[in-house]
Amino acid sequence: MSSRRSRSRPHSGSSRTSDEQINELVSQLYQLLPELHSSRPSDKRSAGKVLEETCNYIRRLQREVDDLSERLSEMLATTDTNQAALIRSLLMQ
Repeated sequence: MSSRRSRSRPHSGSSRTSDEQINELVSQLYQLLPELHSSRPSDKRSAGKVLEETCNYIRRLQREVDDLSERLSEMLATTDTNQAALIRSLLMQ
């Protein structure tokens, strides 16, 4: 990645700072991802791999949210009115 960047523009102090910021953000993502964080600390991943795993993780979380929303909707549809109202009020807190 940096070789491609170096061909398109000369390195300056600001681009080095930008690279440092990117590396720090990638490092923070690495720490947040359960799949990567649980691997050996010496097992360094490329920025592209960390970003790819981040996208996959977000997609999995979105699927979980969708599944839970669907299950909750089904549950609310099958409960009596008082229980459904109670569950809705608890969710709104």
